[in-house]
Amino acid sequence: MPYINQRDRDDLDDKISYAGRHIQNPGELNYMITRFINQYILDHGKSYATINEIIGAIECAKLELYRRVVAPYEDIKIRDNGDVYTV
Repeated sequence: MPYINQRDRDDLDDKISYAGRHIQNPGELNYMITRFINQYILDHGKSYATINEIIGAIECAKLELYRRVVAPYEDIKIRDNGDVYTV
């Protein structure tokens, strides 16, 4: 899960933007994720364990995004536009 201590968050947050420039579009987001993954492999070695760690982290980040952001957003849209499920 992404809930690391605040000091570590602050240190890592400083690395997200480069010279004050933030990610502008999905292509840049994909590029940055790929760069983080590539660096992780360089730092930890290319092995099944490293690849498994990366895929696990990506999957957990995806699930947490869905749980914390997507599901509440969809609940609002259900209230706004009506539910499509009848079961």
